[in-house]
Amino acid sequence: MRVVAKFGGTSLGSGDRIDRAADSVANAVEAGHEIAVVASAMGSTTDDLLDDITFDTNDADRAEIVSMGERTSVRMLKAALSVRDIDAVFLEPGHPDWPVITNELGEVDVEETRRRAEALAERLDGVVPIITGFLAEDHDGNVTTLGRGGSDTTAVMLGNYMNADEVVIVTDVEGVMTGDPRVVEGARNVGRITVDELRNLSFRGAEVVAPSALSYKSEELAVRVVHYQHGDLLRGGTRIEGQFENLIDMRETPLACLTVAGRAIRNRPGILSNLSDGLQREEINIDAVASGMDSVTFYVDVEVAEHAEAVLHETVVEDETLSSVTVDDPIAVIRVTGGELPNQSGVIQEIIGPLAEEGINIIDLITSATSVAVFVAWDDREAALEIVQSCFD
Repeated sequence: MRVVAKFGGTSLGSGDRIDRAADSVANAVEAGHEIAVVASAMGSTTDDLLDDITFDTNDADRAEIVSMGERTSVRMLKAALSVRDIDAVFLEPGHPDWPVITNELGEVDVEETRRRAEALAERLDGVVPIITGFLAEDHDGNVTTLGRGGSDTTAVMLGNYMNADEVVIVTDVEGVMTGDPRVVEGARNVGRITVDELRNLSFRGAEVVAPSALSYKSEELAVRVVHYQHGDLLRGGTRIEGQFENLIDMRETPLACLTVAGRAIRNRPGILSNLSDGLQREEINIDAVASGMDSVTFYVDVEVAEHAEAVLHETVVEDETLSSVTVDDPIAVIRVTGGELPNQSGVIQEIIGPLAEEGINIIDLITSATSVAVFVAWDDREAALEIVQSCFD
């Protein structure tokens, strides 16, 4: 196989850990696999360097300073591989074979980076390139950076452009866990998880793979997260499946909006459960839920709206803190999902601004880590869809 292995800062945080990393790479090479390595700065080196920049500096000098962590890591890992009779070469910005290029806006130059990565892949036979993660180089030869999680981005991007069979993220966690093992008992490894699931978790605090990296994952490229203590690049951990797609989709059938109002509804433990349990018992599917200070709104298929209203009304009558339930229909929903949505400043305004200019009223707006759902009147659906699509052309 052709494997891009990324070693995080903790997996290179000491001489012993560098030894372990070098053993895992050497074992994979000796088994006949083509290996390219992406190395992060040792331990917390990058954070320490950033903390020490308490003086005024320009972006170019700042990038040069913080690059020293990765530059050190690749040299140490190269030295450890050399004594194991592995032909290794470290690559950093300025090297003739350096692959990651950014444009004048600081964004990855996809065409040039792909060309260089493909050329690097052709020279993998018998040679292990050890590439500084996080760093890039612009067309003028200046050092630039890929931002937080940049080493993950380097690895998955190069895995994609080098036509690798697999990208292995070596870190200090047992892949993706069912919960934080420091907080909950019995947390176990999740053997498989989709890109969609992981990106949502990542944007909500799960520090497994940087969300920006998953934008480069293709359907064909396997990505796996393993613990550095296992010392095996080719087995274990969590496999990340699928590909995160940018998509604008309008629901084909109308929805009904059922709103339950009540005093201080958000401060009532279990109130949302009480309301949704009744709908579940009647096998009424909930398409979406929105909550306010004194109300909860459920979106259901319009054909079951009357039945859903009756079910919710029973709970309203039984609970003195609830006032009433109302129904509004038909309603359309347009959903926008995309890997880059969380990184686009002002993306919500880009969607709702043009709708307001055309006089289209937004009934509701529900956002998650990687999606936006816009609810409008059914008669406005075609015009709204055309406007939203134009926002992302």
